Amino acid sequence: MKQIFRPLAIVLLPLSLVMAPSLIAPVEAMPSSIDTPPPAARNNDFNDAKSAIAKADWPTAISLLQKVAAKEPKNPEAFNLLGYATRKSGDARGSLQHYQTALSLDPKHLGANEYIGEAYLMLGDVAKAEEHLKRLDELCTFGCKEQAELKEQIETFKRTGKMKSS
Repeated sequence: MKQIFRPLAIVLLPLSLVMAPSLIAPVEAMPSSIDTPPPAARNNDFNDAKSAIAKADWPTAISLLQKVAAKEPKNPEAFNLLGYATRKSGDARGSLQHYQTALSLDPKHLGANEYIGEAYLMLGDVAKAEEHLKRLDELCTFGCKEQAELKEQIETFKRTGKMKSS
């Protein structure tokens, strides 16, 4: 038995020593998505816009997010927040294009689906809001905050003709 394994070990041991570094190097060279924040998180304009949103400074948020969207035209969160700030500034109709862009980039974007539904409610279009609620029902199998909030807004709107203030 020893005689069979000895020649095999003589061949495999040097081969494993030669191959081991090539197996390890690609793993070390690959960036980790955990360590690398998404482009928007590395963007000062994006972070400043989020701060402006937190302060309800809609003009500043819109201006900064327009810059982010121009630099990162494939960033759905930039367009979602641009829509949010535009809607909160009182321009529900103007917000639709930004939400639609966000959803064209990421049809499963929960926030964009919720917020576009709220924009449609502001415009009195309950049917379109319900379309996005249905989409959230499909995406959130066990429920999610975005689905619950849009559902509550639709129910309030149907009862009172107004949205619940947030």
